[in-house]
Amino acid sequence: MFADSISHYQNNTSKELNPKAIFFDMDGVLFDSMPYHATAWVNAMTDIGIPFTEHEAYMNEGRTGHSTIDGAFNREWNRNATEDEKQQIYKIKSKYFEAYPPSPVMPFSAELLSKIKAQGLRIFLVTGSGQPSLLDRLQVFFPDVFAPENMVTAFDVKHGKPHPEPYLMALEKAGLEAHEAVVVENAPLGVESATAAGIYTIAVNTGPLDDKVLTNSGAALVFDSMKDLFDNWETFINQFKS
Repeated sequence: MFADSISHYQNNTSKELNPKAIFFDMDGVLFDSMPYHATAWVNAMTDIGIPFTEHEAYMNEGRTGHSTIDGAFNREWNRNATEDEKQQIYKIKSKYFEAYPPSPVMPFSAELLSKIKAQGLRIFLVTGSGQPSLLDRLQVFFPDVFAPENMVTAFDVKHGKPHPEPYLMALEKAGLEAHEAVVVENAPLGVESATAAGIYTIAVNTGPLDDKVLTNSGAALVFDSMKDLFDNWETFINQFKS
């Protein structure tokens, strides 16, 4: 399983995969927060008269909030939202999101992070989120894992996922080439962003989308859960031990 996908990556890039850092998305990977995000987006868009479904929220997962709003405005009204509209709508969305109970930690995410850290690999966060409630909880549930200088969030980029900028910025912060990193994502746009940056990308399908959506977006492998990835991590990383 791993050997074939690694060989495919190396044939396509003419680079030998040599992981030195693992880049993690946040929503749907570290926190089981996407159901709340999806419902909050549906409610916020409904409030301003734009039809929006939970499926659409999952398909847009990874975009910055402003990009999601522009997409909905262009679909319905053939224009981008003004900056004031973006601020207003994102404030409404955030209000809905913050009213929900705290998002639970994704099962086996902490265990996987601990295993990776013990293996001496560097860990980075690359998220399109700007929700302070989630970003603040990283240090609570994953202490001493995500250093501020090893994070790329919605506040750092001009172009969110699926643009490669977030992952290119992570590579720049890490001082690494694309073949020296591995990405763990759960969203099709996040997978597109990572693969556009030239990085080997593992998808974990923690949402309602079909696996083919993630594969078609460029995922090298798709796992059913973080536990599934955790259980197979040693097999993966052992591919690179001499």
